Amino acid sequence: MKWVTRSHVHVDRVACPWLIARFVDNEAEFLFVPKSQVDRVAAETGAIPFDAPGVELGHHNGRCSFESILLKYGLGDPALQRLAKIVHAADVAEDIDTDPQARGLEAIATGFGLRYPDDGENLARQFEVYDALYAWCRLQVATT
Repeated sequence: MKWVTRSHVHVDRVACPWLIARFVDNEAEFLFVPKSQVDRVAAETGAIPFDAPGVELGHHNGRCSFESILLKYGLGDPALQRLAKIVHAADVAEDIDTDPQARGLEAIATGFGLRYPDDGENLARQFEVYDALYAWCRLQVATT
């Protein structure tokens, strides 16, 4: 499947592709376009839009897009739920201090964005970060 979101990825727009590729669609192809073109590109290509204004897999009812994807696809893994708390806090500015790992994840996302302005390369590099963070979350839920 094709998936489309806004260009210049940051926390949620890295976490969501990681989640999609690892748990929803292992053959996912991601398209990054200006915010104003997400709806048009989705209509023209059949891509599923995410983390853009007004789309189903976006911010709704206090959820970030990562949380909306978990809900839509019934992903109840406790480690993914723990990761969702970190992603939410790092992505939603007013919630940044609700999780102790959030400021670190936000800083990592900013640093990767500065080092790798190409969205595809940024994702490829940051997926390792999310793989490691997911492993940490698995350990956390197993020991609590």
